[in-house]
Amino acid sequence: MAVRNIRVEREQDEILRKKSREVDEINERIITLLDDMAETLYKSNGVGLAAPQVGVLKRVIVADAGDGLIELINPKITRESGEQIYVEGCLSLPNVFGEVKRPEEVLVEGLNRDGKRVEINGSKLLAVVLCHEIDHLDGVLFTDKAIRLVDPEK
Repeated sequence: MAVRNIRVEREQDEILRKKSREVDEINERIITLLDDMAETLYKSNGVGLAAPQVGVLKRVIVADAGDGLIELINPKITRESGEQIYVEGCLSLPNVFGEVKRPEEVLVEGLNRDGKRVEINGSKLLAVVLCHEIDHLDGVLFTDKAIRLVDPEK
């Protein structure tokens, strides 16, 4: 495992703005990517990380909103309900925070590292994290959806 460099949004970073490709085959490269992303996530004290943030245009995310590591390949939101406004930040946008309207609960399906179909039911913070990371896979940053940017010092 290795800590990868996190791409930082500077003047429309090309990789962060591109749509990621589906993973056709779960091979050693994808397993290594998952391992590296998890290590990078924890080293950076984040709660979620998408493959484009480490320069890989594949539909892969990792997240840990406090209940353990979630790894998803080709994740899709299949159901959402409710509404919440949450102040978000991003490892690719250091020191930028904004209020974003997201679903209060989501059901996400995807594949685990063994290629098995899994469903994750996320609510509150986990719903925010899953939506935020899946947005990254489509080249969308939280600032694109922010109601307003906020100063964390206030």
